[in-house]
Amino acid sequence: MKGPVAFLFLGETLLIPHLYPIVEALAADGDVAIDLWVATSVHEELLTRWSARLTGVRVRRAPGFRRLASGADGRNPPLPPKIPTLIRLLPYLLRARAVVCAEQTSLWLPRALPFLPPFVKTSHGVGSMSARDDPRRRAARVMLVPSERERGTYLARGFAPGRVIATGYVKAAFRQRSMATLPFATPKPVVLYAPHWQRHRSSWWHWGAETVRRIADDGRWNLIFAPHQRLVEGAPAVRQVMADLAGRPNVHTDIDGFAMVDGSYTAAADLYLGDTSSQVIEFLSRPRPCVFLNAGGVDWRTDPSYAQWSCGEVVDDPADLLAALARAPAIHPGFAAEQARFAADSLGDTTGAAPARAARVIRDLLDNPARSGNAAA
Repeated sequence: MKGPVAFLFLGETLLIPHLYPIVEALAADGDVAIDLWVATSVHEELLTRWSARLTGVRVRRAPGFRRLASGADGRNPPLPPKIPTLIRLLPYLLRARAVVCAEQTSLWLPRALPFLPPFVKTSHGVGSMSARDDPRRRAARVMLVPSERERGTYLARGFAPGRVIATGYVKAAFRQRSMATLPFATPKPVVLYAPHWQRHRSSWWHWGAETVRRIADDGRWNLIFAPHQRLVEGAPAVRQVMADLAGRPNVHTDIDGFAMVDGSYTAAADLYLGDTSSQVIEFLSRPRPCVFLNAGGVDWRTDPSYAQWSCGEVVDDPADLLAALARAPAIHPGFAAEQARFAADSLGDTTGAAPARAARVIRDLLDNPARSGNAAA
């Protein structure tokens, strides 16, 4: 068999849907040995269950592996420290023919030690605020991005064309969604509120608690309040807000469940409410009404980082929130074409073919390890 190819499942569960479809595609022919390195028993239980029938795939515990009481439901676990884990994993990675990751932290290894096997970095988010200038990205032998537009942003930064490859949106092929139906007592239009976790990009610190309470009290909508998993790191009070809303028949809250990262909520919602999270682009793979919260008072029309705000009404005053939600379906036709264009430009192919393209890139590295050049741009 060829390989082994090491896939790093060392971070939050939100990374899993961006990596696992590539594992399935690479394992399809049964001639590549694949090691799935996991940081916790949550990752281990999910990946072991899904990969049981895949040929050549084994789930391996990374140094510092954490065993937790339960993991079958995919709830986001506390992680062991990433850098010590990576350092202790080095002897195993040296035996690999290629390493695949979906986050920047793992790229410290090839940045510091360029003699390591080639690293393949796949995207775990899209949108105009992606940290494309992070120097760690230049340590990847190959960057897999969803679209030609995204690829162009790296070429403009001096990346060699052969090192940045547009595959389409890998997560579109993720099949292991955890929630088929939503737990609401009465059918109503469903609003998904998904604030970003970084303070300078988020509506949470200014308007978040008020936003969820206004919608819950109004009663015209069922609300999914599912912020980025990492919001609680900087805003621990979010758990108290969720506790205060517990038991409301028109509110479903989630901060660490697998449904918030596997595409369940973006598929089920009728209306997206947010700020700068890239989840909106996933939502717009099927155009629907959107409302954006300008809690920071930014001059977004002149800032390309806020390009996604052209896909819906932008609210500058929290007093206007409910009215904006109410009129969003009626004014949606005026945004639908822009939404479709923006989603296609950002996500590329969403037919499910992206993992097979990514697998071909990895196979090419195995067969021709020098073809994609070295870590230099």
